[in-house]
Amino acid sequence: MSGTSSPEAVKKLLENMQGDLRGLSLECRKKFPPVKEAAESGIIKVKTIAARNTDILAALKENSSEVVQPFLMGCGTKEPKITQLCLAAIQRLMSHEVVSEAAAGNIINMLWQLMENSLEELKLLQTVLVLLTTNTVVHDEALSKAIVLCFRLHFTKDNITNNTAAATVRQVVTVVFERVVAEDERYKDTIDQPVAVQGNSNRRSVSTLKPCAKDAYMLFQDLCQLVNADAPYWLVGMTEMTRTFGLELLESVLNDFPQVFLQHQEFSFLLKERVCPLVIKLFSPNIKFRQGSSTSSSPAPVEKPYFPICMRLLRVVSVLIKQFYSLLVTECEIFLSLLVKFLDADKPQWLRAVAVESIHRLCVQPQLLRSFCQSYDMKQHSTKVFRDIVNALGSFIQSLFLVPSTGNTSATPNQTGSNASGNAGSAQTSPGVLGIGGGATVLPAFEYRGTWIPILNVTVQGSAKATYLEMLDKVEPPTIPEGYAMSVAFHCLLDLVRGITTMIEGELGEAETVSQTTAETTSLPAQSSEQQDLQSVSDQSEKELVSRAVWEEMVNACWCGLLAALSLLLDASTDEAATENILKAELTMAALCGRLGLVTSRDAFITAICKGSLPPHYALTVLNSTTAALSSKSYSIQGQNVQMISPSSESHQQVVAVGQPLALQPQGTVMLTSKNIQCMRTLLNLAHCHGAVLGTSWQLVLATLQHLVWILGLKPGVGGALKPGRAVEGPSTVLTTAVMTDLPVISNILSRLFESSQYLDDVSLHHLINALCSLSLEAMDMAYGNNKEPSLFAVAKLLETGLVNMHRIEILWRPLTGHLLEKVCQHPNSRMREWGAEALTSLIKAGLTFSHDPPLSQNQRLQLLLLNPLKELSNISHPDIRIKQLECVLQILQSQGDSLGPGWPLVLGVMGAIRSDQGESLIRTAFQCLQLVVTDFLPTMPCTCLQIVVEVAGSFGLHNQELNISLTSIGLLWNISDYFFQRGEIIEKELNKEEAVLQKQAEEKGVMLNRPFHPASPFDCLWLCLYAKLGELCVDPRPAVRKSAGQTLFSTIGAHGTLLQHSTWHTVIWKVLFHLLDRVRESSTTADKEKIESGGGNILIHHSRDTAEKQWAETWVLTLAGVARIFNTRRYLLQPLGDFSQAWDVLLDHIQSAALSKNNEVSLAALKSFQEILQIVSPVRDSEKPDTPPAINVSVPVVVGTTTATSLGRSFMRTDSIGERIGRYNGSEPPVITDEIEDLNLWWAAWNSWYRIGSESTRPPVTCDKLTFIPSQPFLTALIQIFPALYQHIKTGFSMDDLQKLGVILHGAVSVPISSDASPFILPSYTEAVLTSLQEAVLTALDVLQKAICVGSESMQIMYPAIFDQLLAFVEFSCKPPQYGQLETKHIANAKYNQIQLFAPAEWVALNYVPFAERSLEVVVDLYQKTACHKAVVTEKVLQNIIKTLRIPLSLKYSCPSESTWKLAVSSLLKVLSIGLPVARQHASSGKFDSMWPELANTFEDFLFTKSTPPDNLSIQEFQKNESIDVEVVQLISTEILPYANFIPKEFVGQIMTMLNKGSIHSQSSSFTEAEIDIRMREEFSKVCFETLLQFSFSNKVTTPQEGYISRMALSVLLKRSQDVLHRYIEDERLSGKCPLPRQQVTEIIFVLKAVSTLIDSLKKTQPENVDANTWAQVIALYPTLVECITCSSSEVCSALKEALVPFKDFMHPPASKFAF
Repeated sequence: MSGTSSPEAVKKLLENMQGDLRGLSLECRKKFPPVKEAAESGIIKVKTIAARNTDILAALKENSSEVVQPFLMGCGTKEPKITQLCLAAIQRLMSHEVVSEAAAGNIINMLWQLMENSLEELKLLQTVLVLLTTNTVVHDEALSKAIVLCFRLHFTKDNITNNTAAATVRQVVTVVFERVVAEDERYKDTIDQPVAVQGNSNRRSVSTLKPCAKDAYMLFQDLCQLVNADAPYWLVGMTEMTRTFGLELLESVLNDFPQVFLQHQEFSFLLKERVCPLVIKLFSPNIKFRQGSSTSSSPAPVEKPYFPICMRLLRVVSVLIKQFYSLLVTECEIFLSLLVKFLDADKPQWLRAVAVESIHRLCVQPQLLRSFCQSYDMKQHSTKVFRDIVNALGSFIQSLFLVPSTGNTSATPNQTGSNASGNAGSAQTSPGVLGIGGGATVLPAFEYRGTWIPILNVTVQGSAKATYLEMLDKVEPPTIPEGYAMSVAFHCLLDLVRGITTMIEGELGEAETVSQTTAETTSLPAQSSEQQDLQSVSDQSEKELVSRAVWEEMVNACWCGLLAALSLLLDASTDEAATENILKAELTMAALCGRLGLVTSRDAFITAICKGSLPPHYALTVLNSTTAALSSKSYSIQGQNVQMISPSSESHQQVVAVGQPLALQPQGTVMLTSKNIQCMRTLLNLAHCHGAVLGTSWQLVLATLQHLVWILGLKPGVGGALKPGRAVEGPSTVLTTAVMTDLPVISNILSRLFESSQYLDDVSLHHLINALCSLSLEAMDMAYGNNKEPSLFAVAKLLETGLVNMHRIEILWRPLTGHLLEKVCQHPNSRMREWGAEALTSLIKAGLTFSHDPPLSQNQRLQLLLLNPLKELSNISHPDIRIKQLECVLQILQSQGDSLGPGWPLVLGVMGAIRSDQGESLIRTAFQCLQLVVTDFLPTMPCTCLQIVVEVAGSFGLHNQELNISLTSIGLLWNISDYFFQRGEIIEKELNKEEAVLQKQAEEKGVMLNRPFHPASPFDCLWLCLYAKLGELCVDPRPAVRKSAGQTLFSTIGAHGTLLQHSTWHTVIWKVLFHLLDRVRESSTTADKEKIESGGGNILIHHSRDTAEKQWAETWVLTLAGVARIFNTRRYLLQPLGDFSQAWDVLLDHIQSAALSKNNEVSLAALKSFQEILQIVSPVRDSEKPDTPPAINVSVPVVVGTTTATSLGRSFMRTDSIGERIGRYNGSEPPVITDEIEDLNLWWAAWNSWYRIGSESTRPPVTCDKLTFIPSQPFLTALIQIFPALYQHIKTGFSMDDLQKLGVILHGAVSVPISSDASPFILPSYTEAVLTSLQEAVLTALDVLQKAICVGSESMQIMYPAIFDQLLAFVEFSCKPPQYGQLETKHIANAKYNQIQLFAPAEWVALNYVPFAERSLEVVVDLYQKTACHKAVVTEKVLQNIIKTLRIPLSLKYSCPSESTWKLAVSSLLKVLSIGLPVARQHASSGKFDSMWPELANTFEDFLFTKSTPPDNLSIQEFQKNESIDVEVVQLISTEILPYANFIPKEFVGQIMTMLNKGSIHSQSSSFTEAEIDIRMREEFSKVCFETLLQFSFSNKVTTPQEGYISRMALSVLLKRSQDVLHRYIEDERLSGKCPLPRQQVTEIIFVLKAVSTLIDSLKKTQPENVDANTWAQVIALYPTLVECITCSSSEVCSALKEALVPFKDFMHPPASKFAF
């Protein structure tokens, strides 16, 4: 103490001491001399000490007994003044620490005496205090005496003294213990072995303690004794003591010096053995007491709880628990149980209040609570103290609501309860409840079922500032204000929660950081310290396990009670701040449970918040099921049940929103209060800050939010954010301005909540997604079967979550999109669906645009993952979904088209998945996408996708919704093919590379590589796919599509076919072209013949296309022509393929079936194709012009040879020039014959087809009805025109059989009639003698043949007769038109001028065959002129046939259909005979012409004496002309036949003679007018006949008997004829009487008469020997007949008769002379 030991201080002390002693001697001078003496000797003593010693203070201390002595004596005088002076002096010495132990003892004894005399009490206390505080010289007995002295003073009558003494006692007790602390500090380095304290050792056995400690021990032990009302051991001399004071002292010692008790076992022993039993004993009245129980019932009166003691005991207990818990585990368990009991409702209010305050003190010490939990709750057979404390608080709070705190028993809990619950409907209907609060409803308060409890501001958060535990001066129990206990209990709960959570979370945080750092250290490369590291890690984890067990137990122990209490308070709270605190507590507990993984408790807290957010009794299944599970547990607290209180429906809260509940059948409206909104914000806060620990409770949270959002009318907008907006069905929603301002905030927090999901770990994120999915499922269930507005909360939030978690989209993509795809997008409610699709497509677009790491271009798997749902959408049939899907595709193409890469197949798949039945707009959108792809993206996509593009484009062609789309898609296919052509090399290279990879993979797996058109190269396969697609379109049901596709297909093959490898052509021909032809043929033959009225809309259809059949016909035509063209132009490629001849046969078969189809258009086109393929010359071609076939009729010298292309490369073009090739063949290299043979086979195949077509098409129908199909003229013409070209190739092998076949066809073709409505176009007008083109063709065909025969070999020339036969058959047509089966034909003249009725059944018109027959006849004559002498012609009796044929028109003569016919026939006959008769005479002997003569005779007969009469209108000139023709014939007979009678059969000559005879007297028909008679009698003809007859009758040049015979025969015939005519005339004349005979008969008789006269003249001139006797006899026999004619009346006859009779005079001889002859 430098202050008191400095020289100045010492000097001053000496002075003061001397002054004091002087003063003392002065005062005692009179009355107390001994004292005076002592004082004076003291002065000397002091001076001496000062003089002798350097260390004055030490010396003084040594001598202090002597120094102090005078003052002690002064005090003994009991004089106040002296006593005061002495005490002051003593105090001065003490303060300078110059009092020794002995002196101190003396001083204390002296003070004791003063005390007993009640002198200077305050001074005494002061002196004791100074003595004990300045140093430690006083101990043991002296100390105890000093302490007792103070106690004694405390119990004087004087209040001031009492209080001062009390304070001194407290200070002294403190000093005693402070000394122990100091002593321990001094000795702390010397560690002495603590001696074990025996449990039952003598209480005074404190030998092991050091002096100060021993004093403290004795003091404390006695305090216990005193409180327990026992005699003290050490504090001897105590007279009285109060318990309250004792307890206070105990409390202060325990509170201030815990370390003393903890460090010294002796003290610990005291605590256990003395303090605790004492406390328990003193508590007993409180425990036994029950408020309200009548005393009479108990056998002994129960001591009433005494507030001062009770309160102090609780303070002691608080200290014990706080400071010595570790020592007194068992005892504390008892204390705590007692504390809990004190909260019971039957304890006095004040007791409950202080108990709550005590508990509050515990609640602010989380570490202590943790210890409770470890020591009790976690032990097996121990009381669950911590749980009980919490539950007690809960039931305490509950009891406060159930028993009104006013103590007014009349208002039973039951009544107050019913008051509220009776009106559970609406808050406005219970004014009584509102009245409870009086006018003071502004006070913060809790209100529950009519009980209103104000909330008092009792403490600062986190500190337990007690009110009643501090009332040490009160003896009577204080009155507790209403709401105090509730408020403290409320704070207990809050502090408890805050403490626990802060502590556990802090420790959790530490544990996590430690485990992280250890994890890092262990993962470092191993060093020498590895072992230790591992060791520490395992220790660490063990420690953590222990800690975790404690944390979990703490939470498990307290959560039920906490939740029960907090839920009740939340429901009762009317104060925003209180509500906020409750919610915060629930939130922190929920978060803590979540962190510890305690699912049940977490969910329970969250449920509480959720229920708080929703209107009362809101039907939300998730929550109700959770609470049901909870409320089935009731918590027992020492026999008393704590039920979970269900929230009351009464809440006096401002209603801020009214809306519709989200339910299947919303019943009315629900109201949201400000408290609901507050809870909602807490809920949002929970989800936002603690999302990571929510796990499965996301379900609860989100379900609640969904309902709130619905009630508040928030609707999802772009990106899934919710915005205030009203639905159509929500007119019932009413929002106050208060909540209106909140809505944007809430909406914002909602969005932020889901934005913050990006910070959640993967597992939590999955929980969130799962919760949203199941929420969405519920919303969907509700939306089933009605078209009400569904709740889109879940879908919108799924979208929002997905969008913010793009950086790790892979982990949540499948559950997210899976749910949207399988559930939402397929929902029947359109709004729900629409949002599902919106969400899905937004996610896909966002996923593709997000800059992933690594980028999508390098992460193909992710790209495919993102695009896959887009493809999956195709499985959904709802059109609105598909529209969304396609819009998405369009947007992806526009933004990401260049970088789709491996995603192309998926994107294209989406377009291709559109079906025809899915509506126009869908197809149109999809097609738009495709167009974009084809125009912009073909070069950017992998070549392997090109095939898919082709297929998709093809599928659009097949859609039948929109014709334009189909047609445009065919255009796209053309563009695609163009692209293939331009980029051929690049595509090929890439495809080959890909192919090699696939091939390798296939080999590794040991499977075959499977792709369409496999053996072809990949690039060719691409082409083949394109062709196959176009092929499919060529058989589309719509004609326009077929036409377009067909043109495109053939153009493509034509334009780009050269790119194909040679071998691929095989596939093109068989798999593409022939396959197509088959299908077209089948469809055409089965097509419907019904008339189609219009082509949809107002389009009129031309009659040539007005049935399906006709439309298919067009397709057939196009297809066949296309295939034929390919065969024609690409023959040089096709022929080297092995099976060209089979292909040729198939093609011919198709041509044949088309040609024979019952459709004029098709059949004609088939022939055109036939012509086209026949123009093909052999494959050796001029390379410059590989595609120009020679014209048909030019016979090209064909150099036949093999086309050996050196390599089967791409193109198959010949590059050598024609000259070189010819040179090569003419040179040493002989041409290879196989090709010729093969070629010949092809041509013969063609001939056979041609024959089949011809014979089928010209064969007449068996039955005839209106529907009989008759081939058209152009068809037949084309058919026949094919023959000449075909014949050029097959003439070498053309046999007689073939000619026969040809004849049948030619004949058949010419016989076919034409339809009357077509006749004006085909037939010339009847008057023109023109051939139809068909007839021309037929003659051309025969002409070609005969020319070929002409130059052909001998073997060929035997065909001449057949040709004649054919031609002669045609000649007959002039008179006998051919019959076509049973068909009735009209003559053209009749049909022609009839008005043809429209649509009447077609009439068939026979052609005018005259020109044709006549032309044929001319051909016959020409041909005969050339071939008359030919052996075959002679042998086959051609001449006879010609005559036979000509006989028909000749015999008909005027009856011929055409006049020209018989005239031509006559001239032809004359020509033919002029050539043929010499030949016949030549071969007379062979008999080859024998049968001809009678035929010829009959012909002459029929012609010259025709049965047909000339037409009436025949002019005289005409008649004369015709007569001259007859004359010509007679002249022919006279010049060519009769002169050679000896080479001619007799019968024939006889017939001729008879004929001439007949002619010579022939009379004409009787129809002539008088004027014409002279001419019409054919007098010229008769004359010539007669002359000829006569010429040959009396020819002088008779060389042979035969000639004579002819003349005789002629005469006899003539004479007989004359006789007949005359006889008939005489008969007629007689019969006619006066009437003149007909003119012609008169003429005839005149002619006969003239003839007779001529004959007689001739006979006279002739040599008599030349005239046969028989002849004369005949002449003379005429005479009587002539005489009979004399009677005739006609003058003309008479004059003729005169002339005839005159010559008879030469026969008048006398009878006798007759013998002279």
